[in-house]
Amino acid sequence: MTDSGTTADYSRVTGFVVRRLLSVLPLVWGTATLVFLLVEAAPGVPFDSLREPGVSPRTAIRLHEAFGADRPFLDRYVDWLEGLLHGDFGTSWSYRQPAAGLIREAALNTLTLAGPALILQFALGLAAGFAAARSRGGFADRGMSAAAAALYSVPSFCLALPLTWLLAVRLRWLPVSQMHSLDAATLSALPRLLDTVRHLVLPCLALVLPTAAGIALYVRDQVRAALDLGFVSAARARGLGWRQAELRHALRAALLPVVALFGLAIPGILGGSVAIEVLFAWPGLGRLAYQAVLARDTPLILGCTCVASLLVVAGGLLADLLSAALDPRAREAQA
Repeated sequence: MTDSGTTADYSRVTGFVVRRLLSVLPLVWGTATLVFLLVEAAPGVPFDSLREPGVSPRTAIRLHEAFGADRPFLDRYVDWLEGLLHGDFGTSWSYRQPAAGLIREAALNTLTLAGPALILQFALGLAAGFAAARSRGGFADRGMSAAAAALYSVPSFCLALPLTWLLAVRLRWLPVSQMHSLDAATLSALPRLLDTVRHLVLPCLALVLPTAAGIALYVRDQVRAALDLGFVSAARARGLGWRQAELRHALRAALLPVVALFGLAIPGILGGSVAIEVLFAWPGLGRLAYQAVLARDTPLILGCTCVASLLVVAGGLLADLLSAALDPRAREAQA
C-alpha cells in the first residue's frame, strides 16, 4: 500500500473514532438523565435505610439538609450537570465520600472480573464452535450442541449456585465469596495475585459459560456456512492443507459476524455482573450500584450509570474497529 493510501486509511479511522467519541456525550447525558428521573419517581425517601433503632428522626432531616437532598429537583439536576462537566459526580450520601473515588475503585474491580470473562467466553466459544463445525453430525457436534443449548438457557446467577456448591462447598477447591482473603494484605505480590485469581474463578465461570455456549452455537453455524461456500475447496486447490485452509479461510470468514457480537457482549457482561457481584460479594461497579439503589444514593447511582455507559460505548467502538481491521468493506462503510 502506498503512503498516500495509508494516510487516507488513517484519516478515515481517525474521523470515525472522533465521530463516535462525540456521540458519547449525548448518549451518556440522556442515559443519566433518564436514571435521574427514575430515581426521583421511585418510592421511598433518601437516608431512610440509614435509620437504626435509637436514632432520632431528626437525623434523616439533617442529612437531607447537609447533602442538599431537600432542594428542588431542577436545582439538583442543574448542579449535577455542572459537576458532570468537570468530572465530579458529587458526594455519596451513604458513604459520605466523593462518589468518583468509590466508582473508580469499583470499576477497576469490575474490569478485573469482566475482562478475563469477556476474553474467555469468546475463546471457548470460538474453539467449541469450530470443533463442532469440523465434526458435522459427529459425536463432538452433537455433544457440544446439546451441552451449549443447555448452558445457554441457564442465567448466570442460577448457574452460580450449583458451581458454588460443587467447587466451594463440596470439594473446597475455591473460596465462596469476596475478592481477597482476610489475610491478603499481609501477602507478598505473587501470593496476593494467586489469591485474587482463586477468588476470581467462580464468578468468572458463572459469567463465561452461558455466553460462551451461545457464541459456540453461533460460530458453528457460521463456519458451516463458510465451508459450504467452497472456501476450503478453493484453498485446497491452491495447495493448502486442510487445517491451514480451514483456519485461514473458513474461520476468518466466520469471525466477521462474530466480531459484531463483541459490542453486544459488553453490556451483557456488565448487566450479568451485577447479580454475580452481589452473589459473590465482589466489590465491583454492579454491587456498588445495587447498594446505591437500595440506599437511594442519587450521586452514586448516576455516577455508576455514566461509567457503565462509557464502558458500553467503548466496547462498541472496539468492535467496530476490529470489524474494520478484518473486513475492508467495513472500513469503506465507516469512511
